[in-house]
Amino acid sequence: MTRDKTQKVGLYVDVANIARNGGYGMRFDVLRDYACRDTGEPIRLNAYVAYDADRAKTDREYKDRTINFYATLRDFGFKVIEKVVSWYTDESGERFGKANADLDMAVDALLQSENLDRVILATGDGDFIEVVRALQNKGCRVEAIAFQNISSNLKREVDLFISGYMVPNLLPVDEKTNGSKWGTVGSRVRGICYTYNKAKNFGFMRYLTRISPELWITDTRRDDSPYATAFAHESAFADHGLIERLPSRGSIFEFDLSKGDKGLQATNIVKIYP
Repeated sequence: MTRDKTQKVGLYVDVANIARNGGYGMRFDVLRDYACRDTGEPIRLNAYVAYDADRAKTDREYKDRTINFYATLRDFGFKVIEKVVSWYTDESGERFGKANADLDMAVDALLQSENLDRVILATGDGDFIEVVRALQNKGCRVEAIAFQNISSNLKREVDLFISGYMVPNLLPVDEKTNGSKWGTVGSRVRGICYTYNKAKNFGFMRYLTRISPELWITDTRRDDSPYATAFAHESAFADHGLIERLPSRGSIFEFDLSKGDKGLQATNIVKIYP
């Protein structure tokens, strides 16, 4: 598809929210590629991070690791916005820290939206629903991406939600794949079971093969679809108790791709979310 206008993109990442909700180890270079997937121009790339200044005074390893992480984000073109952790003591005498970036992220997205066509919020926090509505009223297309503990209302409010687990290589796969590229035979990928025939004990898994602007083309029979399907027999599921709840578009599975009699076949299927 030919596009006459380059989309101006704003990407706002609540790093702490993502890290503690399934996205620890997320690759920010891949996230940038995803946000700008249709030759979008990255006008704003903001990463909101929590920095424990008290800990940094006594923990040199933490300080060095954190500084290196921030440097890596800047190498990828992100502006790093630090929220210093404030420490408090509750009624029972327990000490706890807070470094909430929600307000900063919301205000920045709203103020900067005048120069943006598309805003991507990397968070699953339902507190952003009103921000989403305000951005949409300003004419922005608003998307969200997150891994776990995602507000169902936020999913419904945005123009597009995608699970971070589905984006190729955004979150590394733990199992060794002998160097196989995501989506090829021998690789391990993540996807959903979008159809399942309980009478015949098999279904099909759908997964993204590449980062593409055509995420809406889920029909894998089309040549321009970025998705592919793999045959999945009942015996390939690690937990057979899941079968009764299939198909499920809300459950994310991780599985190996191999050659089978019916084309690509999913094996060693494990549910990873929820």
